[in-house]
Amino acid sequence: MTGTPLDALGGEEALHRLVTRFYDRMETDPAVHSLHRLHFRGHGLSHTRQAQFEFLSGFLGGRAYYRERNGHMNLREIHAHIPIRAEDAELWLDTFDAALRDCGMEGPVVERLRATLRRAAHVLVNEVPDWRRGEA
Repeated sequence: MTGTPLDALGGEEALHRLVTRFYDRMETDPAVHSLHRLHFRGHGLSHTRQAQFEFLSGFLGGRAYYRERNGHMNLREIHAHIPIRAEDAELWLDTFDAALRDCGMEGPVVERLRATLRRAAHVLVNEVPDWRRGEA
């Protein structure tokens, strides 16, 4: 295979569709409300939609927009202030999987992406006090 994983997914246009679908689900699916709430503090979803696209572009071998803008792509640093529990990681992964299906994305590159995202999501699980649950 030649090209990048981003190319195999259909390029930046396909990635934009995927990120848009993911965040549309987050904003409209009541089952994902706890993840949506994590964006109530901070920049909000419009900023996050763009940052997610920029991050995933570089992550998938395309232009590293996120690194260009922020100087790094350290997932732990990006999420250090956000309370992320194991159930949040699973819900994020389930929602991303649904967005992939909605966009008709499948095949070996998608399966590798899923496996990589699963590892990354669980690395982000932390003990930051969870304001959603009234923790200090």
